[in-house]
Amino acid sequence: MNSTHKKWILDGVSVAARLSLAITFIYACIHKIAVPYDFALQVATYQILPLSLINLQAIILPWLELVTGVLLIAGWLTRPAALITCGMNIMFIVAIAMALAADLQLQCGCFAAADVGDQMDSDLIIRDAFFLLVGAFVVYIRPDRLTLDHWLAKRRQHA
Repeated sequence: MNSTHKKWILDGVSVAARLSLAITFIYACIHKIAVPYDFALQVATYQILPLSLINLQAIILPWLELVTGVLLIAGWLTRPAALITCGMNIMFIVAIAMALAADLQLQCGCFAAADVGDQMDSDLIIRDAFFLLVGAFVVYIRPDRLTLDHWLAKRRQHA
């Protein structure tokens, strides 16, 4: 296998990683943006944040998920966007671990309202750890050829 072929395979893996992160985070933010009150209640049930920060968290987090998802799809500021997803996944893992340790009986609130959300269990930590690794891969790897980052870098080289 020649070098060019390897680069295209790596680009394909990079695109798949970027898009899986983007789609996941965009899908996760839809309900949170549409019904911020429900999401604020879910944040409160974790019993981690002081009450004064719950509304702020419930408003900012979904929009951050949306922006990072859009940036990852476009391939613009790809590494910073992927790094932000890593930070969010670490936050999710810690919150879920704390809820499990406290034996809180709640839904995760990751993708839907509390009444239809995922049951809180260790599988959620595994899922978020997987997406943390995917995000770390995107941070580590060079921007693939199908990103605005790559196109802008080539344009600067020829300027």
